[in-house]
Amino acid sequence: MSAKAGQSARMKQGLKRELGLLDLTMMGLGAIIGSGWLMGAMKAGNMAGPASIFAWLGGGVAVMFIALVYAELGAMLPESGGLVRYSQYSHGSFVSYMMAFALILADSTVIAIEAEAVVQYASYYLPALYNNTAGIMTTSGWFVAAILIILFFFLNYLSAKAFAKSNTFVTTLKFLTPALTVVVLLTQFHAGNMTSGGFAPFGVASVFAAISSGGIVFSYFGFRQAVVMSGEAKNPQRDVPLAIGLAIGIGVILYILLQITYIGAIPGSAMAKGWGHINFRSPFAELAILLNFNWLAAILFADAVISPAGTGNIYMGTTSRLIMAQSQNGFWWKVFKKIHPKSGVPRPALWLTLLLALFWTAPFPSWSKLVGVVSGAVVFTYMIGPVSIIALRRHAPGLHRPFTLKGVSLIAGIAFVVSTLIIYWSSWSTVSVVMLANLFGLVLFAGFLYVRPDLRQDIGKHIKAGIWLVVYMLFLLGLSYLGSSKFGGTNVIKYPMDQVVGIIGGIIFFIWGTSSAFSTKELQETIAEQGKEVA
Repeated sequence: MSAKAGQSARMKQGLKRELGLLDLTMMGLGAIIGSGWLMGAMKAGNMAGPASIFAWLGGGVAVMFIALVYAELGAMLPESGGLVRYSQYSHGSFVSYMMAFALILADSTVIAIEAEAVVQYASYYLPALYNNTAGIMTTSGWFVAAILIILFFFLNYLSAKAFAKSNTFVTTLKFLTPALTVVVLLTQFHAGNMTSGGFAPFGVASVFAAISSGGIVFSYFGFRQAVVMSGEAKNPQRDVPLAIGLAIGIGVILYILLQITYIGAIPGSAMAKGWGHINFRSPFAELAILLNFNWLAAILFADAVISPAGTGNIYMGTTSRLIMAQSQNGFWWKVFKKIHPKSGVPRPALWLTLLLALFWTAPFPSWSKLVGVVSGAVVFTYMIGPVSIIALRRHAPGLHRPFTLKGVSLIAGIAFVVSTLIIYWSSWSTVSVVMLANLFGLVLFAGFLYVRPDLRQDIGKHIKAGIWLVVYMLFLLGLSYLGSSKFGGTNVIKYPMDQVVGIIGGIIFFIWGTSSAFSTKELQETIAEQGKEVA
């Protein structure tokens, strides 16, 4: 099979192929090492105590199952914005629209989260930027966040290559700082902290909750960047799977070490009221000051600008590719498909990304609240990958697969069930917002159908392929509302029976979702194009 097979779609996008393995890996790692490492250890510790160490490990394993699925998809169909395109190939326009709606909503919000994290850390020196009591940015803080977001926009406006090279440099700095933090603060490790109040003072359920709402899954999101940018890779068939694996592997090791360091370095006086009451505005920097490492605190405060800003910059670029891909799916406006010929950047999509990111700085008041909602929204979009990979194996077995996932049915099934549980663990307050927002996407879908007669062709087939998705969202709403009070529910279905219901429901919807797929027009065209290339 020719190495060129499968590249026609990305060539039609009009993007430049300039990114190598290092670029793709650094995009993933740079997105992983953002505000999560600055704030996540404290948030997870508040929720699960010392057992938060296992939350980082469990979250990493869960995301790895999902990432393996996307490694095959990204190498097989290397298109920028591929997360939006895969469901278009496997299930058609209805499912792909709903996935794109949720993904663009979530990823554009990450840009705002990272800008707000910079402001929150900077408020240690400039208190006027952030109201720590209310957990909201002040007016001056909002202006600083807005300026940062506009800076991200201009860094992406030039070209993908310039963006990638600057990111590689910044990510190197971002990695060295947490690594140095681990080395220094581990010298102050107090083993007794591991059992202070009990290793799991809030129970096993709190570990699950921390994975979803404690910033853990949020921190691991970055693995997707290699997939989103695969259409601009020099050798995506080889480099996309490698970049995904390297970024997650390094990220998991680093975050576990950071959590161990944080738990062990906290002075006894700070734990007087228990793990749930520890409240640092700038966790690792304030720990460094308490332990008389003022020089390290100075580095950490500087990195508090670099790390989230670098991640926000990455998401500015990748979100614009998702918007571009949504336009290529046939929905949204055609202007967002346009690529600037000289820079190779989808500039109209980038402008929309800027507006969305600025908008998301307003409605949610704090980093932790934003993270909870966005984590639920993104994990919801994760679950379509396992469904699409099985569907494409059935309907397009001859597609060129440079990376073939062994035991795909089992791994994809586990990934889907894990995604279902992580969404549930994020609690009713988050699930209700995420699911209702996604269901609102149905209204916009209907609006596009009304004004665009061309989209109504064979629409019944596309909607039929997505009925399972609507029922799945209603199932998640119902389970979250009726589920255990440990996850914000009404306790009609008590723990751990709620976990059993979630697992069984996940298996049923995985089977239903894969069975609902059909051989779409886009998939048939790709099969035909690969056949011509091989011939």
